[in-house]
Amino acid sequence: MTDITASPSAWRDFLTQQGAQFDDQGQDVLGFDPAAAVPQSLESFVAPLTDLGLIAATGEEAAAFLHGQLTNDVQHLTADSARLAGYCSPKGRLLATLLMWRDEAGIFLQLPRALQPAIQKRLQMFILRAKAKLADVSAERAVLGLVGPATANALAEWFPVLPTAPYDKLDNSHGTLIRLADAAGSPRYQWIAALDTLSTAWPKLVQHLKPTATLAWRLSDIRAGVPGILAATQEQFVPQMINFELIGGVNFKKGCYPGQEIVARSQYLGKLKRRTLLATIASADARAGDEVFAAADPGQPCGMVVNAEPLDQDHALALVEMKLAAADDTVHLGAAGGPALHFHDLPYELADPQ
Repeated sequence: MTDITASPSAWRDFLTQQGAQFDDQGQDVLGFDPAAAVPQSLESFVAPLTDLGLIAATGEEAAAFLHGQLTNDVQHLTADSARLAGYCSPKGRLLATLLMWRDEAGIFLQLPRALQPAIQKRLQMFILRAKAKLADVSAERAVLGLVGPATANALAEWFPVLPTAPYDKLDNSHGTLIRLADAAGSPRYQWIAALDTLSTAWPKLVQHLKPTATLAWRLSDIRAGVPGILAATQEQFVPQMINFELIGGVNFKKGCYPGQEIVARSQYLGKLKRRTLLATIASADARAGDEVFAAADPGQPCGMVVNAEPLDQDHALALVEMKLAAADDTVHLGAAGGPALHFHDLPYELADPQ
């Protein structure tokens, strides 16, 4: 077994040895040397999710503490499932979106690495006398995103039986495997494990799965209609504006958390006028936080890009929060004369609150 000491750079160093090329910040894998592997299926891929951070919450009152901070039920989170959750300001605006799960070691909160230190510090402020501790364990567990029909064969050595439904979870001696929402009909999984486990598995995985850039996973999130809050979009949206309750990120029966009254009011006071839509943008430069404008009202923005990743040199795929009334108009990025948006069906229905 390859011995990798847990450190912020150890996993990155291993991936570099495998042909990975990183961005200037050393965060995103930009791609791999084509000679690094000969995948059996080009429709399936594996991507190191080096842009994610991980907080571990431990202690006998950890679940109760987080239950009072997040938009979803933590108290009843079982060991065989994962859940989305949001962390809101007192005004009900999202500071972060999280994937959470629990195992014997505690409860884990996964979020963008760039947000993790500030979110952890903010949560820490509210622990007070609760018997709970928070720790940054980002360097202790690596994460791989695996997508496509070849994943079953690729993972068979370590996980003979895969989680069958979105947000089902399995734990064994090889780590944690979580199934996420499908993207364009393809199953998606995260494998979270010790660095030495994934470094040993990597040469076998890439015999089945194409090793690819981190953004490929983020594109799959966009295709699945799963938004993520980034630094540019903190405090911009209540959960419903990014469809978060539609994908299981909000529990309206769980009780109080920061911003809960505003989130509940948004749910029960009539038809929602803003939602997040899936769109192709005629510009590869679209970024989270960019405003969009409808031709009928060019003087003020009708919405904002939540997430965007380049599809090619001339296009990006994006989740765009906007006024639903503007969706029937011509919508542009940045200004009324900017690159046009072309809307697509989401993989779920935009239901009104009940």
